Amino acid sequence: MNDQEKAALAAFAELFGPPPAAPAPPVDWDAVEEWLGLRLPADYKAIASAYGPLDIGERLWLHTPFAGDARLFDYGSFVEEGRRDAPGVLPFGETRMSDTLYWDTTASDDPDEWPVVVHVKDLASARKDPWLRPGTTLLPTLTGFVSDGLRPHLARSGMAGGELSAWTPPPRRPEPTPEQRAALASGGTGLDTLTALIPPPPEPYLGSESWEWLYERLGTRLPTEYVRLMETYGAGEWTQWLRFRAPLGTRRYDLAGTEQWYGAAYRGMRADYPQYHPLAVWPEPGGFLPFADSIDGDQLCWLTEGATPDDWPLIVIPRHAGQGPPLTGTLTGALLAWLRGELRTEGLPGLARAHEDPLDVIGFEAYGPTPD
Repeated sequence: MNDQEKAALAAFAELFGPPPAAPAPPVDWDAVEEWLGLRLPADYKAIASAYGPLDIGERLWLHTPFAGDARLFDYGSFVEEGRRDAPGVLPFGETRMSDTLYWDTTASDDPDEWPVVVHVKDLASARKDPWLRPGTTLLPTLTGFVSDGLRPHLARSGMAGGELSAWTPPPRRPEPTPEQRAALASGGTGLDTLTALIPPPPEPYLGSESWEWLYERLGTRLPTEYVRLMETYGAGEWTQWLRFRAPLGTRRYDLAGTEQWYGAAYRGMRADYPQYHPLAVWPEPGGFLPFADSIDGDQLCWLTEGATPDDWPLIVIPRHAGQGPPLTGTLTGALLAWLRGELRTEGLPGLARAHEDPLDVIGFEAYGPTPD
């Protein structure tokens, strides 16, 4: 530890006291910084190495790289999601009010000069400027928080839980290929464009049964385009939001199971609140048949209208908004438009933010034969 780190550690200890009794998890700072592509401030590294992840004053979490067997916190996901909030921000902490603490890495080439900025959730919800800018680095900012009423009391973060060990950085996301760039810009709407944009898994998982089993279970065949899409990609999650469950699986949240339980739930809500639940439910004439959902409970469905299943339009049943009209175009075309940021509707929000490259965000994570 160099003199700068010793001084930072002494200043932190004077402000908050000694570290918790349990030892801090080891941190391979070279590996962490190589994964981040940035050096980190010396005061933060000294504090994290000596204290580990902290709960400060029962109001503020200081997050550090660690792995815990309780799996209550993932440093990699926290950093990757936080970095999306604005160009050049790097998160290191949170408050009990869901505010996030960042360094502004654009302010200096020297990480020891990075000022702290705070994204305040209540301000964002009120559509005001959500950023507080103390204009100071980590230790002076924490000193200011104490002056403003933060209790100088420390405890090991409750998110740590269980045995702690060194954090291993995940693999970096591969750089987009020229083929992906071309597919993103092409405007194509077919499966060939989708597979060029997001390559499918080598072994798509559909479930243990057959298509004929599913058709008999549902009482109908399904659109040819959906079958091709599922045989190409299988069950999985698109961009950590839209989930296509196993079509040939027998579990509660696979396609046949969802059709049964969600259909029953919607009928119950329609009976109580028909003004908010206006749709017919399969097998009622023209009723919706769900086949995908979001992590927030929105449902992507077919409206079973038309001469054949290939004529069925798509519709989203949003969880937190009123019912909108059917979507236009094909399933693959709608999926491509959503991934490109061209389709935004309740239940299918925008994916990339204004300052982001869509190819740094969109993707597909395949499912396998795991429990619900």
